[in-house]
Amino acid sequence: MSTVELPPQVADRFKAEAARRGVSVADLLGALADDLPNADRPTGARPGFVALGASASGRAARDADDMLAEGFGR
Repeated sequence: MSTVELPPQVADRFKAEAARRGVSVADLLGALADDLPNADRPTGARPGFVALGASASGRAARDADDMLAEGFGR
């Protein structure tokens, strides 16, 4: 288990949401963490938005300047 210190206004928001759901703050944070992408999960368990904009061409955003110089979009 880890201890995390949050700014009071953030901690208050978590406490309020946990109370609204009728769970502890630890349970709320655990549920939220379960929804995060995780390398330990099988690929099909990732949220649908992960890799939504993946390139089929093999080129990446780091290649944008080169693509523009080559006339991409003209």
